Amino acid sequence: MSTFNIAVLVSGNGSNLQSLINLSLASNSNFKICCVGTNNPEANALKRIEDEHISSISLDHSKFDSREEFDMQMAMELQKFNIDLLVLAGYMRILSKDFINLFKNKIINLHPSLLPKYPGLNTHEKVLENNDIHHGVTVHYVDEGLDTGPIIAFTKVETMHHDINSLEKKIHETEHKLLPAIVSLISDGRVKLHKREVLIDKEVYKNGKEFIF
Repeated sequence: MSTFNIAVLVSGNGSNLQSLINLSLASNSNFKICCVGTNNPEANALKRIEDEHISSISLDHSKFDSREEFDMQMAMELQKFNIDLLVLAGYMRILSKDFINLFKNKIINLHPSLLPKYPGLNTHEKVLENNDIHHGVTVHYVDEGLDTGPIIAFTKVETMHHDINSLEKKIHETEHKLLPAIVSLISDGRVKLHKREVLIDKEVYKNGKEFIF
């Protein structure tokens, strides 16, 4: 069986990247991280792969004249690898249309809210301001909209007794469980995308698209 290669795009600390690295190194892992790309050459995430024999792509987006120019350079670098799945894990860039089309149906994103609620930034603040009972994490395929792609799975987090700091910590802990689980399912062929429909293994989705850890 051929290796299922994933590339991960990051912008900052890379804690979700670390959760993927940890699973990829397990004896029962069915995927390999072939490269990590970033728009931030100072990202701490790059330190996480120094001893892991994982290739890196480091491009400073501020050195490019446009989003499209930056994305095309990143795409050219990524295309040097045989990528089966591109994972956005704390990648603070909105992808251009041409970039998305180059990796059509192969890009997933981790978002800290229960989509379609609260796309974009500052989701923890919005949840608390609106007194929501639940917050959560969603993994979805990427389309041309802002966090509008087909939802693969989500996990809920109760907001009761949480302030902004403890809620953010709980969301990070949830992300570190949900993202590796979904990448593993996709790499194992148990989750697929056909047009805009997520095709799922019914044994996996016993609670619909909600994952309970």
